[in-house]
Amino acid sequence: MKDMKGIILSATLFIIVILSPMAVLLFATHPPARDYWTEFSVALGYAGLALMGFQLILTARIKWIVRAWGENVIYKMHKIMSLFAVVAIVAHPVILFIADPGKLALLNIFDAPWRARFASLSTYAFLALIVVTLFKDKLNVRYERWHFLHISLAVVAIGSGLLHAFAWGFYLETPLKHQLWIALILLWFTLVVYTRVIRPALSSRKPWVVTSTRRERGNCLTLVMKPEGHAGVRFMPGQFGLLTAFASPFRLTAHPFAFSSSAERYPDVEMSVKQRGDFTEKLGTLSPGDKVFIEGPFGVYTLTESPALHVFIAGGIGITPVMSILRTMADREDSRPVLLIYCVTDWESATFREELIAMTVRSEFTVLFLPEHPTAQWHGETGRIDVEFLKQALPAGVENHRYFISGPEEMINEVEKMLSALNVPLENYHADKYSYV
Repeated sequence: MKDMKGIILSATLFIIVILSPMAVLLFATHPPARDYWTEFSVALGYAGLALMGFQLILTARIKWIVRAWGENVIYKMHKIMSLFAVVAIVAHPVILFIADPGKLALLNIFDAPWRARFASLSTYAFLALIVVTLFKDKLNVRYERWHFLHISLAVVAIGSGLLHAFAWGFYLETPLKHQLWIALILLWFTLVVYTRVIRPALSSRKPWVVTSTRRERGNCLTLVMKPEGHAGVRFMPGQFGLLTAFASPFRLTAHPFAFSSSAERYPDVEMSVKQRGDFTEKLGTLSPGDKVFIEGPFGVYTLTESPALHVFIAGGIGITPVMSILRTMADREDSRPVLLIYCVTDWESATFREELIAMTVRSEFTVLFLPEHPTAQWHGETGRIDVEFLKQALPAGVENHRYFISGPEEMINEVEKMLSALNVPLENYHADKYSYV
């Protein structure tokens, strides 16, 4: 059930933060109006700047906001609103140049006034930010390096935009307008301090100790950890935490990984990680006694209270949050019926294969493996999941089951289309689209 109070409060906050600059420009005292296109372009510039500053709220992982909306919704909102912001910011100078071609001279960074240089720097940083984000995989940029670039470019873009607005000063000449933007800047600065100083300081007081590691099928590593000097965390099965290893919590980048252990095994926790990058490969060097840090829990991909059949559709390492749910159900002796459809590259890479098969001794649990590249000895279904497979695999009453999808985002999107084609109501399926890198 959604936290409606949290949604209403946070939505109100969002609207105030985004629209307040426009409201002040519209209703407060302002200088003599210029031509329509100039005024329109200026409004777009302020709107884009307000939207970019708003991203600091979305990415601050404020718990009551995250709990109300869920990471998936916030992540989507962040991407969409960032694109709107960049379009508004780029449109601002473009419209000015079309309305007055003479202003193209402001692009000459050697002769242009500083207020124009700040505008150019802000626009270029915003564009670079979008390119680096949209083409991260194609550029083959390491996650840590991408994250550093992402944050650095955002700081440069927002900071330069603010310097441009205050240096120009055409619409910030009254005390009310100054006070509004100073309040917004203080809000954004506070969020940065909270995210990068206060929260890491609190986390540094709550270290975790690695007690053991396990190698799993599919080039997967399980870390078993216990809290040191604190009570640990209570998580819901299916949630994830942000892991920092080989450094303090003040490090710029923490990595999101799902908890794979039962929520009933408190206070110890496990995270199972696909080793497919520099950081995840390095995790294999951790030894018992090494300290790490965990922030969280986060996520709303978890069990519902419905007695209906729970259908889990997992692909690759997307099995990790599902394992946490299945293990928790077993420990709680939860007898609700469960069907797991596990899409794997091949039979040998099916992580947790033996444990999943052992779970089938319980009559309420069924698992169907779907290897894309089967061995000669495999006699079950093969290939990629599609609508026809779901029609055969799902029991009657398809539209009444509860569906949980986790894995690569491309697979999740395809499965959502399949469920829609099978007339499954949107509220009956849940997707775990938060990227574990």
